[in-house]
Amino acid sequence: MNFYKEKDIQNIKSYKFDFIELDETDHVFTVTLNRPKKKNALHPQMINEIAFAFQYAFYNNNIRAVLLKSNGDVFCSGMDLKALAGDIEKNNSTIPEPNSKILIGELFNKLYKPKICQLNGDVYAGGILLVAGCNYVISTKNIKLGLPEVKRGIFPMQVMESLSKIISIRNVIDWCVRGYNLDVSIAKKWGLVSRVVKKEVLENETQKWLMEVTSNSPTAIRLGLEALDKINSSELNHLYLSEMLEKVLKSADAKEGINAFKNKRTPDWK
Repeated sequence: MNFYKEKDIQNIKSYKFDFIELDETDHVFTVTLNRPKKKNALHPQMINEIAFAFQYAFYNNNIRAVLLKSNGDVFCSGMDLKALAGDIEKNNSTIPEPNSKILIGELFNKLYKPKICQLNGDVYAGGILLVAGCNYVISTKNIKLGLPEVKRGIFPMQVMESLSKIISIRNVIDWCVRGYNLDVSIAKKWGLVSRVVKKEVLENETQKWLMEVTSNSPTAIRLGLEALDKINSSELNHLYLSEMLEKVLKSADAKEGINAFKNKRTPDWK
């Protein structure tokens, strides 16, 4: 993992994060998506902040597990479509630009620390990459997971690849092609979600998992996850899929789909 210089990572507290919150307690590094007014949509600089935080966790031997959570009633609505259209919201983040292109799927795969996702809100589109990238997902009831990209003239390329390692390829393709919302109970049946609990016990159940994981050998776990990454190596796949996504985004359908979304109307596919 080499998105940033190691000397920059060591001074993580000197930077301003505008889109996420960080906490490091008892060997657990918590990354909280903090753009609730925008449904935690993935702004380009937000992705940079997540990558910066993950690289810090990668090099910090005191960190034994990573907890991913969010503020607001939507966990993540996916990529910021306005930003994709060139309308990038200004921010006060001081995180530097990365040395290389960040591929979210690989960002999770290359962090050889156990990752748990605490899902307390609906998640859509590219946000599914964050969920699929974690080793354990604990969710509250009545959560929806959706892949609406095709309704915007886009296709969830990298999401498709990440999901194909977890659920059956037929279910993956059907979900991507029809673009529907999936109830969390079905997501659990498919294996995308590990456990569904009542909202009032979500935090306690999360902490139980973290305590069990952090009490085990960090070296054995790190090497095991690194071996798993080598077995399932998909770096070239994610680069190719990223290029394919860029190709789709330049299409007339994508432009029409995004404009229709912004103007709250039905797309007119040509």
